[in-house]
Amino acid sequence: MPLHLLKLCVGAESVADLEGFIAERLTAQRRAGQAAEQRHTTRMVPKRLAELLDGGSLFWVIKGQVAARQRLVDVRPFTDGDGIGRCHLVLEPAVVPVEARPCRPFQGWRYLEPASAPRDAGLLGPELLALPDALRRELRDLGLI
Repeated sequence: MPLHLLKLCVGAESVADLEGFIAERLTAQRRAGQAAEQRHTTRMVPKRLAELLDGGSLFWVIKGQVAARQRLVDVRPFTDGDGIGRCHLVLEPAVVPVEARPCRPFQGWRYLEPASAPRDAGLLGPELLALPDALRRELRDLGLI
């Protein structure tokens, strides 16, 4: 059974912002003659790699809401130029919106068990997905969706 990671998406105001950041980074990699690959660098290396790479995703918290996920493709530990151990989380570039739910801030990342992971927002239907994030959040808070 896959295990997931939960991480804050610092600097993004919406899922569209996250998608824009990813597109910019992939374009910059291509221009530099590098293989275009969506990576996120983190300090700590997850210990439960086999579970994460068995279909796990990185769930992004945006503006206090678990809002999107990207499937984990690989986890690559490395040592940076200053001799500090770090880790690349290699992700599929496709961002999947999920049913938003509140999440308090935290540092680093957290494991997220499959039973606790939010469902993909595509299950809400196209009408609800077409609504602005703020309106969808307000409707959810009111218990209407």
